[in-house]
Amino acid sequence: MNKKTLVIGASLKPERYSHMAIKKLRHYNHEVKAFGLRSGMVDDVSIDTELMPYKGIDTVTLYLNPTRQTTYYDYIIGLNPKRVIFNPGTENSEFYNLLKQNNITYEVACTLVLLSTNQY
Repeated sequence: MNKKTLVIGASLKPERYSHMAIKKLRHYNHEVKAFGLRSGMVDDVSIDTELMPYKGIDTVTLYLNPTRQTTYYDYIIGLNPKRVIFNPGTENSEFYNLLKQNNITYEVACTLVLLSTNQY
């Protein structure tokens, strides 16, 4: 089943995990939206530098450290995704609590591993 995914913290640099995640999500035919500091393309996915009111987001996968996440709490909750994935280095108990209060599930996991092991 395809899960429309928003990658927050998307990078144009191939060595970055967010970049690898976009490529792997597309490889598995998931629809991908991406937000980052620099606009550009990763395969067929354009990275937006403005927060867009995306519809139908199933999963938000985070590649921002907890300090940088605070700016995006309301935005992410407003998208009402089914779940938020906290990749290694993004763990944030304050945000977990806000998500729980808004009935949004979260996972502390690596998107790349979830995809590779067919658990996405």
